[in-house]
Amino acid sequence: GQKNVSGDRIRELRLRARLSQAALAAKMQTEGVVVEQDVISRIESGSRLVTDYELLVLTRIFGTTADWLIGAE
Repeated sequence: GQKNVSGDRIRELRLRARLSQAALAAKMQTEGVVVEQDVISRIESGSRLVTDYELLVLTRIFGTTADWLIGAE
């Protein structure tokens, strides 16, 4: 089963921004979240949980809300 509901939307935003998984991981690292490309891959596939601080960093990177990322709006 899926371990997160935001993976599909994170992938959608990453592709819209024309970022590779490695580039997104690098952006997250500049925001203080230590992740690698494989973590982004597992998040997008739904096989890894997304922590609250990772979700907040992703909202800043993509200029969206946590509600949108989790499908609440």
